[in-house]
Parts: sequence; structure tokens; C-alpha cells
Amino acid sequence: MARPRTPLLDRERIAAAALQLVAEQGEFSVPQVARTLGVQTASLYHHVDGRAGVVELIRERVCAAIDDAALEVEPWDRALERWARSYRAAFAAYPRAIPLLMTTPVRAPKVLAQYERAVALLRAAGFPEERVMPLLTGLENLILGSALDLAAPEAMWEPSARTPLLASALAAGGPHRADTAFDLALAAFLTYARTLLADG
Repeated sequence: MARPRTPLLDRERIAAAALQLVAEQGEFSVPQVARTLGVQTASLYHHVDGRAGVVELIRERVCAAIDDAALEVEPWDRALERWARSYRAAFAAYPRAIPLLMTTPVRAPKVLAQYERAVALLRAAGFPEERVMPLLTGLENLILGSALDLAAPEAMWEPSARTPLLASALAAGGPHRADTAFDLALAAFLTYARTLLADG
């Protein structure tokens, strides 16, 4: 029997199937991925090192949409802003993947390389080394919280007659609540980061 010209299984197909499962149900198992692809579970282990390996394939697939070229922009704060907006958009496309990816250690080489560039950007800007990871972690928390907010209903509060101030504030806030909140939080973060840099 002739071998098929297109391999039945590769890392790209595994990543796509696992991410689809996560998008649909918020979780996946290796046997589920195998069933989706129509192969035996054991076949996956020729391509990935178990569940942790599949998680990293998902991470790489989601993070591939992040514009890491933004980290080359000058000055550093403009670069960080562009990267943050791209990062948010990439994860907002797969909000159910956020809990999975943010509770497992990052091992994917391509993703680690992106963090390396972000660290290099902040170090070159003059931030002390001990400030770098708290800044990046804080920015990531802001980004991922906002990505989840984008998946939430526009009307997250249902005010009643007992909460007239809330009702008024909601009406005054206008549409695109999540985007407006992200813009505000990102601006505040960058202002604080500039202050840290100025203080040395």
C-alpha cells in the first residue's frame, strides 16, 4: 500500500485540533485530540511530549499572531504599546485558552524568544534589571484581563432602581467599554513605567 503524500499527522495539525477543542470547551485531553484527528493516541507521542507538549503547541499557535516586530520600534514606550495591543488581539481571538496558557510554564522556544526581545527592549531603555519582570508581568496581567473582557458581554452590569448612580455611569461611558478601559489602563501603565525610569 502506497504511503499518503500528505502526512496524516504533524505538529501543526495537532496544534490546530487542540486549539479548536479549547475554543469549544475550554479544555482538551490528548485522547480527544487524537480522536479529532482520526489517529491513535500513541501516534501523537511521536510528535509531542504528552499534554505539556500540546499546550506549548497551542501557545505557539496563539502567540504567532503577536506582532513581535513592534518591539523594534522606537521609543521603548511606543514599542511596548504596539506590542501590548497586538498581544491583546491575539489572545482575544481565543479567550478560553487564556486560563490554560497562563497557568502552565512557558517552554515554547518561539514564545520565549519574544519575551527575550521584550526584556532586551526594557534593559536598553535603561530599566534596572530587577524592574523588568515585574513590569512585563504587570503588563501581561493587564493585557490578558482585557482580552477576557473583550469576550464578555458589552453590558456586564444590570442596574436596578436601587443603583441609579451605576446606571448613569454606564450610560455616560458609551459603547466599546472594554476598548475604552484597556486604553485607559495601558496609558496609566506606561505613565507609571516612565516615572519608574525617570526615578532610576
